[in-house]
Amino acid sequence: MAIYLIRHGKDDEGYRGGWSQRGLNVEGFRQSERLGRYLLVHKDRIPVDEIISSDLQRALDTANEIGRALGKQVIPSGVWRETNNGVIAGMPNEIVDERYPKLYFAGLRMDERYPGGESPIEFFTRIRHAIEELCAVKEQEAEEKNTMVVTHGGVINAIYHVLKGKTWTNQAKAYPSSYTSFHKIEHRNGKWMITVENDTEHLAAK
Repeated sequence: MAIYLIRHGKDDEGYRGGWSQRGLNVEGFRQSERLGRYLLVHKDRIPVDEIISSDLQRALDTANEIGRALGKQVIPSGVWRETNNGVIAGMPNEIVDERYPKLYFAGLRMDERYPGGESPIEFFTRIRHAIEELCAVKEQEAEEKNTMVVTHGGVINAIYHVLKGKTWTNQAKAYPSSYTSFHKIEHRNGKWMITVENDTEHLAAK
C-alpha cells in the first residue's frame, strides 16, 4: 500500500498563496496534464485507487487534470489546505507589502496567527494529525488501496518532518517540492517512510 503526495501545478506567484482560491496558470495546467498522461502510461507501476485533493482551487485544478487522465473522481478535503494566511490570501504581493509590511510565514512566532488565519504551530498540528490519521486508516483497510493526495508545498514539507522524525519550525529549511512533484510514502517493516522524493520525471517525458 502507498500514499502518493502531489504538489499542485504552477500558479501566479505575484499573489499570496495560503488559502487563496486562485487557480493554476497556463503552465500549471500543462504540468498537470503531463503528470496525468505520465500516470496513465505508468499505471501498472504507479496504480492509483483514489484521489484526494485540497479544496483550494490550484490543487483542485491539478487533481482534476490527473483524474481526467485516469478516469477517477476527485474527493475534495479542507484538511489538506496550505497554511491559513487569513486576510492576505490571494492578495497581490505589492498590496500586502503596503498594508502588512514584513508579514511572512517565517517572520511569525510559532504561536502567532496571521490576521484572520492560523499560527505556524496550528498549521503543523493540523497536518500532523491529517497524515497520522490517513496512515492509520490505510493500515486498517481490508483491501490495500493506493491513495493520491494533491496538496501544497508547505503541507508536503510538514509531512516530511513528521515521517522523518525531524523537528519542524517555520524557520526550518524546507524539503524540495517542485510544482507537480511526485512523492511516495510506503508502509515497510511496521512504519511509514518516504521512498520517492520530489520526482519530476513526468515533466521531462514526451
